[in-house]
Amino acid sequence: MRILGLILAGGLARRFGGSEARTVDKALLSLAGRPLLAHVRGRLAPQVAALALNANGDPARYRDQGLPILADTVAGHPGPLAGVLAGLEFARAEGGYTHVLSAPADCPFLPPDLAARLTAAISPDGVACATSAGQRHPVVALWPIILAAPLRHALAEEEVRKVGAFLARQPLAQVDFPARPLDPFFNINTPDDLAMAERQFPGSCGDMS
Repeated sequence: MRILGLILAGGLARRFGGSEARTVDKALLSLAGRPLLAHVRGRLAPQVAALALNANGDPARYRDQGLPILADTVAGHPGPLAGVLAGLEFARAEGGYTHVLSAPADCPFLPPDLAARLTAAISPDGVACATSAGQRHPVVALWPIILAAPLRHALAEEEVRKVGAFLARQPLAQVDFPARPLDPFFNINTPDDLAMAERQFPGSCGDMS
C-alpha cells in the first residue's frame, strides 16, 4: 500500500463567516501559535508517502506550504466528496499510489496510528473510516484509488453530496479510536471550538503525541 495523505480545506467555513463571495481560510487560523494546517500536516506526514491539500480559490495563499494544491474538479462547492475526488484523481494521475487517506484541515489532534489502523481494517475494494465516542467520521477515511471513477459519476451524474451516502455503497470498515483524554477527531467548526482547542495545549494534546 502506498498512501497519499489528503488534507481537506475546500469548504466555505460558513460558521467563521465564509461564503461563496468571501473566503475564510480556516486552515490558516492560529492554534497554539501555528496554523491549523500545520498541526494536521504534522500529524499526517509521518503516516503517508506524500501529502496534498484540497483548497479552492486562489492557490497562492497556500503556496508557502510546499504542497500540491488540488481544487475541486466538480463545480458548485459540492462538499468534501469533491475534495476526496480531487485527491483520488491526482493520486491516480501521479501513479504509484494505491490509496488516499483524507482528513479535514480543522482536526488538529489526529492519532499517530490513524493510517496503520485503517490499513489493517480495510478490505481490498472497500473504504475504512474512523469512529470515536459512538460517532462516525466519514471524511477521516482511507479510500482506494479505484473509487475515482465511481465517485466522479456519483458527484457529477447523480448529484450525491453526502459522504455517508457514497460510503453506503462501498464495503466499509469502521475503526474505533479512544476519545479520552481527548477525542482525536475533535474538529474546529466555530470560534468557540477554536478556543476550546487552544486550551488543550500543552496539556492533553501533548499527552497524545
